[in-house]
Amino acid sequence: MLDVIHAWYRRNFSDPQAVILVILLVAGFSVVLFAGDILAPVLVALILAYLLEGVVMALERWGVPRLAAVSFVVLGFIFLAVIILLGLAPLLSRQVAQLIREVPGMVSQGQQALLRVPEMYPTLFTEQQMRELIGTLHAEVADFGRAVLSVSLSQAVSIFTFIIYVILVPLLVFFMLKDKDRMIAWAQDFLPRRRELSFQVWQEVDDKIGNYIRGKVVEIAIVWVVSYVTFALMGLNYSLLLSFVVGISVIVPYVGAISATIPIALIGYFQWGFAPEFWWLLLAYQIIQLLDGNVLVPVLFSEVVNLHPVAIIVAVLFFGGLWGIWGVFFAIPLATLVQAVLNAWPRVQPPEEKAEAEDEPAPSR
Repeated sequence: MLDVIHAWYRRNFSDPQAVILVILLVAGFSVVLFAGDILAPVLVALILAYLLEGVVMALERWGVPRLAAVSFVVLGFIFLAVIILLGLAPLLSRQVAQLIREVPGMVSQGQQALLRVPEMYPTLFTEQQMRELIGTLHAEVADFGRAVLSVSLSQAVSIFTFIIYVILVPLLVFFMLKDKDRMIAWAQDFLPRRRELSFQVWQEVDDKIGNYIRGKVVEIAIVWVVSYVTFALMGLNYSLLLSFVVGISVIVPYVGAISATIPIALIGYFQWGFAPEFWWLLLAYQIIQLLDGNVLVPVLFSEVVNLHPVAIIVAVLFFGGLWGIWGVFFAIPLATLVQAVLNAWPRVQPPEEKAEAEDEPAPSR
């Protein structure tokens, strides 16, 4: 057993650059895992810098000096963020409050519908089963209400943290974009000289991460706008709120689309019942999901992601469990990082295995 482990170690870790790569990866993951809460403004600023770097580079290609390009892009981003916060946030909050006020009526309507099920299907369901189901649903709604209240209180406590983000994050984004080359050169001074393997992995992942972040933001915006226009034209209640849910749902591959279907179907049912408008709503939502998955995603991420769906789902579960919503958002880039490491990993064949391979007779033709 020890010989097998020793041979595996020599095959995978005999190259010093492989050890350096492992140390860098462990150090990076440890910093994010154990100091992520403390460094959250820095990480958010880094994400936004990745998002805006493409715009800055485009302006530089047009002959704009980097300082002027960075200043213009950061000011434009702040202006857009202010418009969103002052324009859309109040509308979303009003729709959330209105929905919460109407939840008791929806629960009562759903309860009456469930009580009619035994009359329609007496051989499949009994009244006692429906009453037990109603009791369970009441308990779940009560737990959900307490959770919403606790979240609201915790958000009220974290207003000070939000103010810090508003001040620090734009400053960090500005200096990260302005002094990008100097910061990279400074960080490289602390790395070992023999870092060709680490540089190869970073070079492969760097462009993909930036393109993924920018592509994901564009995808969220397009899906949100298209969903809102569709829902509003159909006269669906809470169109802005539900379209926002659909837009955010694209962060989680596969699972997000299914999760967003539930509130859309519930709101549509309580508004129209099983009328034709309800089925047209589900059809329109399904068309949006099909266009997103089969047209928009291939166009935005054709050169970014080349992963099997199973690998994507495992990455979402694993990194989401480690870092919550940020882990879910970056599950695909992190899975791409793992793929790049595996592709570039040096494997040295031990002498004894190499000798055995040379002694084997060549296959007859």
